[in-house]
Amino acid sequence: MTRFGMMYSQGDILLLPILYTNLTTNKQWPVLVLSNNTYNQNADDIIVAAITSKLSELDFSIIIHTENLTAGKLKKTSAIRADKLYTLSKHIVKKKFGQVHKEISDEVIVKVNELL
Repeated sequence: MTRFGMMYSQGDILLLPILYTNLTTNKQWPVLVLSNNTYNQNADDIIVAAITSKLSELDFSIIIHTENLTAGKLKKTSAIRADKLYTLSKHIVKKKFGQVHKEISDEVIVKVNELL
């Protein structure tokens, strides 16, 4: 725990509500924590990338399988979307259910940088 509540680490996979881009509805969505651990310890927010099981839009996605996780498991092969980033409050996290290998987090960050 930190002064802002639960501590999440870069590479954690979390479940939280995310508003659709039409801003009218939200859905429980898995996300990957991208913000570094220093930021995560000192801020009330985390920076995350969306994870989806829809594998059709792959240009800025990294495919992951359960074997890419150091903890937890995936129900389906999934894609981390480097083009779907959010800054969200830690207080809306529903649960942590996994963590990816550091190489996966690093690969997502490289993809994010390609977009900038």
